[in-house]
Amino acid sequence: MIRDTVGRMFENVLVAVDGSDDAEQARLQAVDLARAEHARITLFTAVQPPPPTIYASASSAALATTFAQEARAEAETILRSAAERMPKDVSVSTVLSSEPPRPAVIKQIEEGHHDLVVMGSRGLGELGSVLLGSVSHHVLHHSPVPVLVVHGAPSVSARRR
Repeated sequence: MIRDTVGRMFENVLVAVDGSDDAEQARLQAVDLARAEHARITLFTAVQPPPPTIYASASSAALATTFAQEARAEAETILRSAAERMPKDVSVSTVLSSEPPRPAVIKQIEEGHHDLVVMGSRGLGELGSVLLGSVSHHVLHHSPVPVLVVHGAPSVSARRR
């Protein structure tokens, strides 16, 4: 990594949030980095698209509309909550995307001119990750900038091992 003229390695950090413990740990790590580097943070989330099975019923249009409204409201709540927990001494902005999460993060990296992405290792849980594909895995392999993948705090049983 090459530092800029004022000695900063990162200036514009993108933090993906989704309400998971791993995403919260990522946000906390990003705050530490932002403070150390005098960087700004963009909190980012994307509205989850409806599952394909929603279109299988006769009332699929109504179900899809309801699902989309609820998913957007949930994403707005997650983003607002993460922003409210940001310390006052860190510059922060928020972005809510209506595109599917994997391409939406990559698009935001490029359009927002971010120089680092910080995200949790799992957001959807193990089963969701297997079924839908891991957003962090996708970003790790497609990002044009460095990616810091953060694991959530270990469970009590995992710490005892």
